[in-house]
Parts: sequence; structure tokens; C-alpha cells
Amino acid sequence: MSNILIIDDEEAIRASLKEIFEYEKYKVDLAADGLSALEMVREKKYDIIFCDIKMPGMDGLEVLEKFQLLNVDSPVIMISGHGTVETAVDALKKGAYDFIEKPLDLNRILVTLRNASDQSALVQETKVLKRKIQKKLSTDIVGESAAIQDIKEMIATVAPTEARVLITGGNGSGKELVARQLHEQSPRSASPFIEVNCAAIPSELIESELFGHEKGAFTSAIKQRQGKFELADNGTLFLDEIGDMSPSAQAKVLRALQENRITRVGGDKDIKVNVRIIAATNKDLRKEINEGNFREDLYHRLSVILIHVPSLNERVDDIPLLAEHFIKTICEDYGMPLKKIDKDALAELKKVDWTGNIREFRNIIERLIILCPKTIDAKSVKLHANPKS
Repeated sequence: MSNILIIDDEEAIRASLKEIFEYEKYKVDLAADGLSALEMVREKKYDIIFCDIKMPGMDGLEVLEKFQLLNVDSPVIMISGHGTVETAVDALKKGAYDFIEKPLDLNRILVTLRNASDQSALVQETKVLKRKIQKKLSTDIVGESAAIQDIKEMIATVAPTEARVLITGGNGSGKELVARQLHEQSPRSASPFIEVNCAAIPSELIESELFGHEKGAFTSAIKQRQGKFELADNGTLFLDEIGDMSPSAQAKVLRALQENRITRVGGDKDIKVNVRIIAATNKDLRKEINEGNFREDLYHRLSVILIHVPSLNERVDDIPLLAEHFIKTICEDYGMPLKKIDKDALAELKKVDWTGNIREFRNIIERLIILCPKTIDAKSVKLHANPKS
């Protein structure tokens, strides 16, 4: 349901428009002057705004200019009983969506309203798509703690090389982010970054996923299929949770690393590949080797460079920066005004036992944004997060 703001110093006009729009199932707020309207748009997102031009104090054109300064992207429809062609042109030049003269015609209002609603929906959809693209492209590591600075320096040193990297750290700590930064700062950045979550793929399918298969290689292989090694050619292949890879797949990955060649499942032809491997795990691979679950020769092939990503509990000084980052991105995703967080709330967040690391932290911030009216305070953090005992 769309939110409409009506700005007009005449109570009768405000009441008439409110009745019309509520009948059309819109939510309506009213403002009797420009100053009140500016406060309201700071606090709430409106889909469409109707604004009178002739008002005491601040006229409608001044309000329109202030909206531009506040980056209000809602369609603004100007209304006036003293309209001239010059006034209408001036309003449109200043960014108004449309201009309607008084006395107001019901059909004209409804047509303009529906057209503006369509534009508003299109603008919001475009913003969402842009945010999604930016989110995929943006892989900056947030934090200024000593541990994060060390990681950033290591990435800057290692990324330009062809060295294989093994990233270790707990679930949700940001291992994929490190892998993406290694790729983006490398000479391979223009080529694909292909990710495989080894823990999420059944052991009987992992080889087909990595190396592809020939038609008829198994029952459901109805056509030839390229694997991730081929898809990542000239780029980077990120093997996430490699500690969960089956022994058979480990042997084939080792061969691929040694010879830069793969063979599709059910095939006998060697395929040359040029891939940089970055692997990650939340397991102690040394322990897995001792228990016979992981190949030591593969470990040595993968771990030319070791990068350990600390848990959030080990970098609590980064919590204010992380909170600011997630509040901004989540509020943008929801299309809501930026929420504030006070110092006491940040202090409480530092007391939480973040067993789920950054992933859990982001979920808690999202929960607080949804449930807190304006400002995230310490009381809310205590209520919605789990402090250390």
C-alpha cells in the first residue's frame, strides 16, 4: 500500500484529497505547511507527494527545492489555484512530476496519481536492482582492527601473484569476502570468479560439479556439462569448505593442480585449464589429515599462503564500523530512513558472544532495525541478542 503526503494550507483541500486517496486504498499523511512537510519526509518515506504552491511562510516551489537537497526521489505533484504556464514550467524544471490546477478535477487527479504510482514503483525497483548489483560488486572488508589490517595487507601482497591461498576461520567470519578480494585485486579480475561450496554438494555429485560430465556418464547425465574448473578458466576457482570434500574428489583436484588438466566424469579426454585456486575451511585440516580424512599432499598444494580470518569475538573493536555498515545497507534494502544506534547499544553489542560471527551479527542488526522505532538502544540489544554469560 502506497504512502501519500498532502501539503496544503487549506484544510478543506487536505480533507477532500485524503478522503479520495483513502477510498483508493492509499495511506495518507497531511501537512499544513512546508516546514512540517520537510520534517515528515525526514522521518518517513513517501511514494507520492502532493504540494500546494501558494502557502504562507515557505511556498511550494521552495519546498520542492528543499526536497531536491534532501534527495527525496518521490514524484511530487504541484497543485495551485493561481496557476500560469510560467509557474507550471518553473515547477517542472525544479523537478516536479506534474502540475494540476485548482479547482481539482477528480479524474485528472486519479490519472496523475496512478501514473505517478507507476513511476514511483519503477524508481524503487531500479534502486533495488542497483543496490543488488553494487552489493555483488562491492566486497570491501569492513574493519580497522589490527587483525583486519593484517589481512588487508596480506591480500594486497598476495593477490597480484599466482600463489594458491588457503583461508581458515569459523562459519560466517568472512572467508568468502577475503577470497573475492584476492580475485578482484589480481590480474585475473576481469575473468570469472567461480565458487563451489563443497559442503553443500553431495559427495556423489561433487566430481561432476567440479569437472563436468559427458552425456550418458550416469543416469541423469542427459547432455554434456562443463564443470567449475572449465567455467573458471583464466579466472579464480574458490573451493569453500574444502575440508568436506570426498577423498575421490580430493585426488582429482590434486591431479588438476599438478597438471593443470582435468577429465570430465565419463570422459577420457584431458582438458587443459588455467585456474587459480583459493580454498577455505572452518576445519582444522592438520587434524583431518591425522584422522585420515584429508590428503596431506593436497593440503600442501593448497596452502602456499595461509590467511586466518579472526572471529568477531576477536575483533570487537570493529563492531561500531560493522554496525554502521550494516545499518546503512539494510535500511537501503528496506527503503526506510537510516536508523540511529546509540553508544550504549554499541557497548552492549560488544558484550554478545558472537558464535555465528559476521553472519549472526548482520542478522541481529537487521532484527533491531525492524523492531526498533527510531533509535537502536541498549535495552533493545539486551532483549534481542544473547549477551555472554
